[in-house]
Amino acid sequence: MSWGYYETLEINRNATDADIKKAYRRLALKFHPSKNREAGSTERFFALGEAYDVLSDLRKKATYDKFGEEGLKSGVPAEFGSGGAWSSKYVYHGNPDKTFRLFFGGDNPFADFYTQASQLQLSRLQPEVVKTQDAPIERDLNLSLEDLFHGCTKKIKISRRVMDEDGHTSSIKDKILTIEVKPGWTEGTRIIFSKEGDQGPNCIPADIVLIVRQKSHPLFMRQHNDLIYKTSISLEMALTGFSVDVQTLDGRLLSVPVNDVVHPTYEKMLTGEGMPLSQDPSQRGNLIIAFDVQFPVKLSSKSKHLIKQALGLQDN
Repeated sequence: MSWGYYETLEINRNATDADIKKAYRRLALKFHPSKNREAGSTERFFALGEAYDVLSDLRKKATYDKFGEEGLKSGVPAEFGSGGAWSSKYVYHGNPDKTFRLFFGGDNPFADFYTQASQLQLSRLQPEVVKTQDAPIERDLNLSLEDLFHGCTKKIKISRRVMDEDGHTSSIKDKILTIEVKPGWTEGTRIIFSKEGDQGPNCIPADIVLIVRQKSHPLFMRQHNDLIYKTSISLEMALTGFSVDVQTLDGRLLSVPVNDVVHPTYEKMLTGEGMPLSQDPSQRGNLIIAFDVQFPVKLSSKSKHLIKQALGLQDN
């Protein structure tokens, strides 16, 4: 069967070099005898090799375009010579596999295809590894009452296992975690650093969770957003009035007058002098002053008499 070279590659005569290569790649893979057992595929594969051998060579292609296949194979006046020289007769080497191997660059042109197919089949046989995440790693973050009142920045160093680039070995590396403490945070606040735990080939790193723990303070106790300040006073002060000085967490000195009689459950509340609210630090809780009244260990008869007179308990 006689095939025109352009028709063989299913392209037109205006095809570029890239078009010729693309066409040969597609058709040679389609009609290669090892892939196509249909009748006529071997002859078609041979014709494809000869067509590509001619059209991919600039001189052969020019001769074929002007004089056709007969002129190419019979020899014609050379287009690129001088002195009436004639071109040599073109004879195809007759080995389409050689053309195929030269085009694809290997002795086994289908190696890549077989390798990919084998890898795909192997991957289907292997069970899929489902990665699970390790349980969170919880650590205490100890903060002073001043830290929680003003807010601050804390940095902690952790050491964790990190996978190397090969994906199989690992090493221990340090990392600094930065915590922006917000004013008003409370005991138990949780700060989560996602997937900062140890890395492994078949696991998702655990989250690192820092839990706020409030240190004790020498002057104040905290009750939600309120601050409680407890002071000792004498029985005389409790009955006659006094003034108490309180040094606040932001450095101010409050002088608080107490003119009421201080009984065992009495408290003095200062609105807006407590801890900032974490949702809105411009708002604050209260400062509650509690009193511990110190009673005398014993009284003389005269003192008892005078107290009775003062309290109106003396019999007339």
